[in-house]
Amino acid sequence: MIDALNRTVDLVEQHLADDPSYDADVAALAGSLGTTEHHLRRMFAALAGMPLAEYVRRRRMTLAAAEVVAGAGLLDVAVRHGYGSTEAFGRAFRAVHVSSPGDVRRDGGPLRAQQRLRFHLTVEGSTPMDIRIVDRPAFTLVGHAARVPLVHTGVNPHVAAHVASIPPTEHARLKGLSDTEPAGLLAVSDDLDPDRAEGSELTYLHGVAVTRERDLPEDLDAIAVPAGTWAVFRAAGPYPQRLQETWAATATSWFPSNPWRLRRGPEVVAVLERAEDFSTATVELWLPVEPG
Repeated sequence: MIDALNRTVDLVEQHLADDPSYDADVAALAGSLGTTEHHLRRMFAALAGMPLAEYVRRRRMTLAAAEVVAGAGLLDVAVRHGYGSTEAFGRAFRAVHVSSPGDVRRDGGPLRAQQRLRFHLTVEGSTPMDIRIVDRPAFTLVGHAARVPLVHTGVNPHVAAHVASIPPTEHARLKGLSDTEPAGLLAVSDDLDPDRAEGSELTYLHGVAVTRERDLPEDLDAIAVPAGTWAVFRAAGPYPQRLQETWAATATSWFPSNPWRLRRGPEVVAVLERAEDFSTATVELWLPVEPG
């Protein structure tokens, strides 16, 4: 995957050299690299710290800034980089550099140049990952769902409020419905933004997994999950920090060095053990995967 990411950067530079107005066509890039748009966007965002489309935009504005400083006409620069007016170009320019094109032309800066990225894999190995690969038949996730914003670090208050609003008797009813893996009460994230942008919306479901043949209560939300392969990561320690660290490590360490890639589908957390106050927990993170 590291090689694919570096080839992605090379392709972006080639496209920008041929057409300075080039905007990220992630599907086309993924197809040329033999991977999927979903996986490429997820891995690039995790390792670069920004979505691929944002990287392309920053690189385009970095090249445009060099032309502005060199004295090229602002309308010519705007048109060459895909903007129909100097006003639209100026807004895009300020979004990256903060300064306006006129200020940069007069003062030479300040500029926020985006350097060309190169990806490298650092193998540390001091903390081995506890993982298993499992094939599962189709099943259904049922429970109570809500749309919430994505929070990268710490407790997500929107998720916490949603779970707190569910009566204790309902937790017991859901546990009674569970009849297949992943077992027990589950925290399900579905319809995630592939770039995993902070604040982007997702569907969070507090529920359980059931076999698809069962008759389901009509008052519950349901997510049908097709048959497929899952990578199951076990993590134990402070909650939710240890879980979030494991989630990040799948992108930064495990996927780049293993022949698997993410496929579309819900991402599921099963709580195996936990302290009374939920300060610590042992959990399993289920990620849908396919051969890379």
